[in-house]
Amino acid sequence: MRTRKPLTVGAVAKNATALVLALIFVFPVYWMFSSSLKPQSEILSKDPVFFFTPTFENYSTATGVDLFWTYVTNSLIVTVGAVLLALLVALAASFAIARMRFKGRKGIVLIVMMAQMAPWEVMVIAMYMIARDNEMLNSIPLLTAIYFVMVLPFTIWTLRGFIAAVPVELEEAAQIDGCTRGQAFRKVIFPLLAPGLMSTSLFGFITAWNEFAMVLVLNKDKTNQTLTLWLTQFQTAFGDDWGATMAASTLFALPVLIVFLFLQRKAVGGMTAGAVKG
Repeated sequence: MRTRKPLTVGAVAKNATALVLALIFVFPVYWMFSSSLKPQSEILSKDPVFFFTPTFENYSTATGVDLFWTYVTNSLIVTVGAVLLALLVALAASFAIARMRFKGRKGIVLIVMMAQMAPWEVMVIAMYMIARDNEMLNSIPLLTAIYFVMVLPFTIWTLRGFIAAVPVELEEAAQIDGCTRGQAFRKVIFPLLAPGLMSTSLFGFITAWNEFAMVLVLNKDKTNQTLTLWLTQFQTAFGDDWGATMAASTLFALPVLIVFLFLQRKAVGGMTAGAVKG
């Protein structure tokens, strides 16, 4: 029977520090959710209110905004579309970078890294001018394409690491058994990329779902806007409606939370492995 080791001062200090950090990160989420269930008078109270009678009036106000379901539909279209396109293109690109040797390969890797590090906000004006000159303002397809380009560098870089980590001997053995290179990729390599696909899908979903600047500048027509602009609409003649804002923020965060819970087992391993292998 194994004996339990006594806790040392160092271990207690580490656990206490971890607990404090966890509370610091969790408290804003708790406050957002609890505020979404409070009446406006208690939200604006001088003293913090921790015990209250919940009300769902704020959620009714948030979802009662004109075109709410249009915003939801647009957000899902641009987010899911950008992620799927990025995965499709990145699979081919990362396989070529990881497995093939060709002139300019290192340059392509460098460009991918630079694109990942560049802040996309600096491109807003250029994107607007291009869209305006080509009569593509207020376009959901254009927004999807922009989000796809934003997500693509990270997706290529991460999947490249996963493909490089798969022993090339497995692919060669499949080819010896009669598979073409494409069949070897589909039957041998692709099933082993699940952690990478999950982690890049999660990152891409969060990036596209939360993006604000591009849709604010490019899509002035409300029928082509996304939920990030819906969050800015809760203002009245008497000031900000913080209850509706907190309710909207809670609803806005739910899809990301659901996606994370669905992908977490694979995604956590992918985030710590794919970017450092190869």
